[in-house]
Amino acid sequence: MLPKNRNVTGTIVSGIVSAALLIAAAWVIINRQYVSDQIGVWLYKPTPAVATIAERSGMAGQGKFYFYASQPAVNTTDEFNQNCAQQETGSAILGCYSSGRVYIYDVPNTELDGVEEVTAAHETLHAVWERMSDADKKTVGTLLEAAYSTLNDPALNERMAYYERTEPGERLNELHSILGTEYADVGTDLEAHYKTYFGDRSKVVALHASYQAVFDRLKAQATQIETDMTSLKATIDTQTASYNTQAAALSADAAALQTSAASVDRTSAAQVNAYNAKRQALLNRIAALESLRQSINANTQAYNEKVTAYNALIVSANELSQSLDSTLVSAPSL
Repeated sequence: MLPKNRNVTGTIVSGIVSAALLIAAAWVIINRQYVSDQIGVWLYKPTPAVATIAERSGMAGQGKFYFYASQPAVNTTDEFNQNCAQQETGSAILGCYSSGRVYIYDVPNTELDGVEEVTAAHETLHAVWERMSDADKKTVGTLLEAAYSTLNDPALNERMAYYERTEPGERLNELHSILGTEYADVGTDLEAHYKTYFGDRSKVVALHASYQAVFDRLKAQATQIETDMTSLKATIDTQTASYNTQAAALSADAAALQTSAASVDRTSAAQVNAYNAKRQALLNRIAALESLRQSINANTQAYNEKVTAYNALIVSANELSQSLDSTLVSAPSL
């Protein structure tokens, strides 16, 4: 009796398909973050504002990919405060990376052009850091610490101290975002790392420098005015003390001369000339004292003008700072 025919080919094909499905399933499991990101990018439709932010910040390649994978949103004040919690009273935040999404505060002040782009790139680098392997984080972390040490920037040191208080354990994560968006010279190896995410990183660095210059200019002007005020006050104090001393002495000498006038022999040319010389000397001292008084008044006026200018700068600086703070509620209008 002949054996029954077996569908060997079908069995082999079925086995190959099953193996391929298993391999595909395993790949999806292993790369589930990438798959999720890719689906997110496919489904996400950037608004014109978001697309402009990506372009102006210089993000490209994987940078733009992870930016869109994070479904970025430019939020109004109320929306932003719901999505991003303030970490420390008095310290405004401009964006956050929360639950896999990037949120950016829609800063209303046009003087601070570029702040939204820098914020977007900063938060996107948080998304990048989250996806890096432990080995890559260790390698890049060494580069970050080396760049941080080389920069030795007091402002950055103060900022990192803030993150130590509010986000303990996230030092390298924050450094990765800060150095990548705000500092031009980070070293060749670290620059090569950022090249994966930026087509032209100088764009975002330039935007940061542009709006930071607004604050730096106000600070420099305020510092110069403070220096001028200190100098003027010292001059005014010195002049005033001298004026008071001279005025007291002049008053006493004038009274003495007036008393001596009665004893002058008007028939004696020598006595009359001596009296007139003393009187002229007093008149010269009075004129000099008047000149000193006018100088004090001029310096006092200049000091008051400096105070007015300083207060105006402080108002401007406060307005800029307040425009970055989403927690400040505008006063109601009538």
